[in-house]
Amino acid sequence: MSQYDTVLHPDFVVPIIPRGQVLEAHSVALKDHNIAAIMPRSEADEAAAEQHIDLPGCVLMPGLINLHCHAAMSLFRGYADDMPLMSWLQQYIWPTEQKVLSPAFVRDGSDLAIAELLKGGTTTLVDNYFFPEITAEQCDSAGLRALLNFPIIDMETAWARDADACINRGLQLRDRYRDHDRIEIGFGPHSTYGVSETILNKVAMLAEELDAPIHIHLQETKEEVLSSVERCGLRPIDLLQKLGLLSPRTHCVHMNAIGEQDIETLAIHGAHVVHCPRSNLKLASGI
Repeated sequence: MSQYDTVLHPDFVVPIIPRGQVLEAHSVALKDHNIAAIMPRSEADEAAAEQHIDLPGCVLMPGLINLHCHAAMSLFRGYADDMPLMSWLQQYIWPTEQKVLSPAFVRDGSDLAIAELLKGGTTTLVDNYFFPEITAEQCDSAGLRALLNFPIIDMETAWARDADACINRGLQLRDRYRDHDRIEIGFGPHSTYGVSETILNKVAMLAEELDAPIHIHLQETKEEVLSSVERCGLRPIDLLQKLGLLSPRTHCVHMNAIGEQDIETLAIHGAHVVHCPRSNLKLASGI
């Protein structure tokens, strides 16, 4: 019986441990779909395996991670370009979603996105979109790792009638994937302008109780910040701090309109910023 299933022989190996090293003349051995060993090529050539695969001109490295996407929205690519965020959302995306959003739409869009992710070497994605149960199935089938944050928004959609219904459906999905080894379900409140303070408070309480991630669009534009100050007297990040949503489990997505005080607030709570340069450029939101 072979010691390994497959031994891969690239020109270079970039391991996670030790960090910052590029190994030459090394090979990677696989057993039962897991990495069993990284060894010098001279040793690997003698290893008993069902197959040896030469990968000349290749680098073998951990898969890339897409920290923020709406996979099914790959079907909207090229639609409603060259306009600012709120015009894009309110005049085009949200009205169109009301017409076309369905499990089939999400399945097709997720499949397209997953194929493109894998082709580009991305093996983990963090997603926030409607019908996350469909995206979960497609990610599982493709073998991806995924953090799927169920969307929470004060708007009736084909997936849920309101924010409370979003939470109820999302919690059921989280229970379904509780013990999954590659898929985790988190909370995805759309933004401080997309849900009420009451709902954000509820998210903070539930996420703390369940030790679950929170993934939220935050301070994507200067206009969002100004609108928040006018509406409630606080910048969006300060509102999250007031409601108890900032922690090391929190992903603050975009954060283009950011100041020194915001950076300090993030650091105090250990919250994370997810930078989305292509999206920010598409919508001219800043970098």
